[in-house]
Parts: sequence; C-alpha cells; structure tokens
Amino acid sequence: MPLRLLVIALLVLNGGYWLWSRGDLAGFGLAPAGLDERDPQRLTRQIHPEYLQIRAEPPKAGASDASAR
Repeated sequence: MPLRLLVIALLVLNGGYWLWSRGDLAGFGLAPAGLDERDPQRLTRQIHPEYLQIRAEPPKAGASDASAR
C-alpha cells in the first residue's frame, strides 16, 4: 500500500510539473520565470539590433602551426 501511494504521488507531482513548465498554471500565478521571455518581448527590449555585425574571427598564429604537423 505505501508503495502504491508513493507511485501515485510521484505521478501527480510529475503531471503538476509538466503543467507548470508548459505555463498552463499561469492563471493561478504559477508560471515559470522564462515563460514571458519569448522572442517578441526580447526584440522590443533590444536597443539597436540593426547595429549588430557578425565578424569572422581572424586565425590565430598558433593554429596554423598545429595544423602543419
């Protein structure tokens, strides 16, 4: 009997965690911290995303020596 109660309790806790992690419990004030951190909010918080530039890293001097061996 105690093992059965333990298994049922673990299943209930697992189901509760699953609902919480999906954000289904947000109506009760139980939402994970990252739930409201979706892309539209992050894009509006960026200061100047158009200034972002991706640059290639120049090869290091020691890297060419290691590849020659």
